Amino acid sequence: MKKGFTLLELLMVIMVIAILIGIALPRFQGMVEEGNIAKAKGELRTLQTAVESYYMHNNNAYPATTSTALESALSTASPSIIDHVPTDPFSTSDYVYVMGGTGSKYYIIYSVGPAGNGRASITGDEVVETNGDSCIYVSNMSQDAKP
Repeated sequence: MKKGFTLLELLMVIMVIAILIGIALPRFQGMVEEGNIAKAKGELRTLQTAVESYYMHNNNAYPATTSTALESALSTASPSIIDHVPTDPFSTSDYVYVMGGTGSKYYIIYSVGPAGNGRASITGDEVVETNGDSCIYVSNMSQDAKP
């Protein structure tokens, strides 16, 4: 008598494996997104610390208002603060850095978030305004002023 598997048995095993992969794949994608959210939050806290360090070492002045100027200011500061601004895990560009209006001492650093379209700004009455749940941000404003 021959030993081995029949074609039907092999097809059944392949089908079971395909079903298990179909169940596991969506869960894996969710874990990747959760990991990117945690990464963005950690990097934003690091950038916030770097901006506050810059403020303390530069006559109580924050870096200029663009993300490019932020990287330039933080990477050339003395003492050295950071080498570069990390890239937002949800886009191909750096995190966005925004200062409040003229005379404002408030800033926001934000990620576009999982949806890829998050935005944040500081309103005229010094409140952080976002366009939905996708935006992940840090700011030097008090917790009471945040929505």
